[in-house]
Amino acid sequence: MIDLAEAQPRGEDLTQPQVRGARPPAQAAALASEILALKRQHNAVILAHNYQVPEIQDVADFVGDSLGLSQQAASTSAEVIVFCGVHFMAETAKILNPGKIVVLPDKDAGCSLEASCPAPELAKLQATNPNFYTIAYINCSAAVKALSDVIVTSGNAEKIVRAAPKDRDLLFVPDENLGQWVMEQTGRPMTLWRGNCYAHVEFQQGVIQRARRLSGRQDCGPSGESP
Repeated sequence: MIDLAEAQPRGEDLTQPQVRGARPPAQAAALASEILALKRQHNAVILAHNYQVPEIQDVADFVGDSLGLSQQAASTSAEVIVFCGVHFMAETAKILNPGKIVVLPDKDAGCSLEASCPAPELAKLQATNPNFYTIAYINCSAAVKALSDVIVTSGNAEKIVRAAPKDRDLLFVPDENLGQWVMEQTGRPMTLWRGNCYAHVEFQQGVIQRARRLSGRQDCGPSGESP
């Protein structure tokens, strides 16, 4: 089990990465062996999001983004999906794999973006305008997805917004930064839900400039979820 006491708090200078010390090799090996034995016992597949620490990624069968991992799980014969991520990721895996058991190792693993858009509050806003056409970024709860007309990813949001009905008032949830970027690309006016991911908001101009300077590369930059 990852000891939360080892986590390093963020400092005031967000351009400086915060790195947790390495786990003793013998301890890491023992934990990995126990995890893999349980995986075989329960015919499970382990999915680890890109944001997970190396020890978690090392025991995973697949590492990647949330949607891609759920799609990969669907192609396996595993009966149990262990999703090392946050709530909405496990929910998405269950939606795509309804016949499989989905386990979220940390029940408290939440997401600030998901939490910013409670389904009851979204329903209240939708009730104020029957002409709303709700476009939901996939990083949201299953309850929000159920209230939406279409679900998008960061990769296809621009295409889907361009194709949205011209006679409807577009409502984009829950990521206001991605929504703003899509509006700029498409010219389609949208009502934006005021939500964001704190991790992406931390990617400020100084962080990107420092990364480019240290890597010598100019092709790195923020995602559409950043300000």
